[in-house]
Amino acid sequence: MTTPIGPVDASVNPRYSGFATFARLPRLEEVEHADIAVVGAPFDSGVSYRPGTRFGPSHVRESSRLLRPYNPAQDFSPFARAQVVDAGDIALNPFDITAAVEETDRAATALGERASRLVTIGGDHTLALPLLRSVARKHGPVAVLHFDAHLDTWDTYFGAPITHGTPFRRASEEGLIDMTASCHVGTRGPLYDKSDLEDDARLGFSIVTSEAIEEHGVEAAIERILTRIGDAPLYVSIDIDVLDPAHAPGTGTPEAGGLTSRELLRILRSLRDTNIVGADVVEVSPAYDHAQMTGIAASHVVYELITLLAMQIDRDR
Repeated sequence: MTTPIGPVDASVNPRYSGFATFARLPRLEEVEHADIAVVGAPFDSGVSYRPGTRFGPSHVRESSRLLRPYNPAQDFSPFARAQVVDAGDIALNPFDITAAVEETDRAATALGERASRLVTIGGDHTLALPLLRSVARKHGPVAVLHFDAHLDTWDTYFGAPITHGTPFRRASEEGLIDMTASCHVGTRGPLYDKSDLEDDARLGFSIVTSEAIEEHGVEAAIERILTRIGDAPLYVSIDIDVLDPAHAPGTGTPEAGGLTSRELLRILRSLRDTNIVGADVVEVSPAYDHAQMTGIAASHVVYELITLLAMQIDRDR
């Protein structure tokens, strides 16, 4: 194994200097091979309420400057055991959702030929559809572990079939997901009708609500999640609004009663023995953030995902 190139040394170069790559990691063009690539997808033309997530990738990168190489919660140094890089941003059409979806699919597929695993920073949740298309083309139908205040399995908005509220309905209809192993976590708040839940179950999802986590605890939620996903290839999709607005105000469709950042990180760390094949963290809208609260939460979520993927790559060597 070639020794990976790690982050810039903060004891030599101040954290607030230099290029704002994620966690101050090397750029893709600076390495010969990448195990894990972090890529930005600045796009928010699919939102139904507050815009601004096109600026999410740069905000999360800027908020990640304080991350360090050793993860004590996992007792693992991800940047020393896998080559992790920042692959920059995908150039996406801001005026044409269909074109942007196709561009995301092509870019993710091409980048997947240079890196074993991708972690995408959005951007709005529309992006999950093309990312799942790319992943399923390689791995077949995947279990989807979807952290979100919302189901995102609605049908259309204003007649549009592809928006940030519809990606998992389209993914299910296209046969991209494992309908026996997929799960929403942290959903809460009002719905349009009880039939939303009936449709969601028909599309292949189980639900661990925010209320269930409050009533039964995080460990019970983890047990349900791990039982549900089993050993299927797993795609993890995280809308930052799964967190309560107290922890993540900078998002487009906030809902009261969400998870704490500590609860979300604990659940993610429980995935260490699963087979994660890709992940995204979306819906960070910097204009509504305060003191980088949402950006910092999102950067730590990305860091935990990188750690999980690096552990998996290290285990498979």
